[in-house]
Amino acid sequence: MPLKDFLFTSESVGEGHPDKMCDQISDAVLDSLLAEDPNSRVALESLAKTGLIVLAGEITSRARPDYVKIARQTAIDIGYDSAEVGFDGKNCAVLTAIEPQSADISQGVTEGEGLHKEQGAGDQGLMFGFACDETPEEMPLPIAMAHRLMENLAKLRHGHQLDWLRPDAKSQVTVRYVNGKAVGATKVVVSTQHREATGKGKKYNSGMVKEMIAGHVVKSLPEGWMPKKAADFFVNPTGNFVVGGPDGDCGLTGRKIIVDTYGGYAPHGGGAFSGKDPTKVDRSAAYAARYLAKNVVAAGLADRCLIQVAYAIGVADPMSLYVNTEGTGKVDERKLERALSDIFPLRPTNIRRGLQLNKPIYKRTAAYGHFGRKPDRDGGFSWERLDLVPELKRAFGAR
Repeated sequence: MPLKDFLFTSESVGEGHPDKMCDQISDAVLDSLLAEDPNSRVALESLAKTGLIVLAGEITSRARPDYVKIARQTAIDIGYDSAEVGFDGKNCAVLTAIEPQSADISQGVTEGEGLHKEQGAGDQGLMFGFACDETPEEMPLPIAMAHRLMENLAKLRHGHQLDWLRPDAKSQVTVRYVNGKAVGATKVVVSTQHREATGKGKKYNSGMVKEMIAGHVVKSLPEGWMPKKAADFFVNPTGNFVVGGPDGDCGLTGRKIIVDTYGGYAPHGGGAFSGKDPTKVDRSAAYAARYLAKNVVAAGLADRCLIQVAYAIGVADPMSLYVNTEGTGKVDERKLERALSDIFPLRPTNIRRGLQLNKPIYKRTAAYGHFGRKPDRDGGFSWERLDLVPELKRAFGAR
């Protein structure tokens, strides 16, 4: 029996968080490769520490991008453009350790090669997709709110309304549920890197920072959803946040997989997304599972939908497909599994083509979540479309 009354917390991190910086670098390189060669095979990890970016992985492509330039420009675009903020993309060192994709893997994901002639999955593994009716974008409310906080802080920083902010930031939102429905935020946490002193030479403290961003945070959340007590709104709880970004914490690609997905509200298969081309089902199948789950909810067939799909490396057909509507379904789940398999077969080639994944679209995914992005924001993403809704309704006689 699912819990009806509970508290649930999700976190997000800003584009200047060192791990997110690395995600964006890896995906910026991927975009450059796909723009020139849509069939590029890419598995790229990035690491960032004070004054240093390291790119390591496997790439097979006809494209020849300037890796050093891409890494530096990504850091600069985030706001790491001087020693004053703790990292200078213009002058940092960039090291590369890149080799071609293993021939043993390549033969399994190249059509006509390997034991199976159809293009197979780029690895074994299991992926999850999820959707629910808590928000207009069919996302869990805690992660949606946490992302909006980070997006709005970044806009204020880039727009110079709060030009004393620095790029590194994190947020956390706790939501109360009553009878299974979200009713309000009980705790909000914002940690944001900032300049050490004001123009008058006075040092910032958490009280000053809280006062200066409080109004902006309120505007980031639905009206009336801020905690009722000021003591339940935490800003820079350590008291100071001057040293941040790669200067304060080593960054790595793929360490924010829960931030990237559903904020812990749904399971995760364990595979990160950034730096991987769409033959890697860690990424493409997770997008496809979200696509199906979102369309199920939007079609009115369930209030919540969790989908798992699993693969063997080099094999096209999934090992399994699992659909769980968590007690909210209006149709039989086994029939729903069959209908989804017929409407959108989850073979890697169909996913890649159907969702048009061989395009340079990925850097935009690498901050503020891969799911729940509105179609009119950031150009939208194909896995957020609702174009399967009419077919799903027809399949089940729904209106």
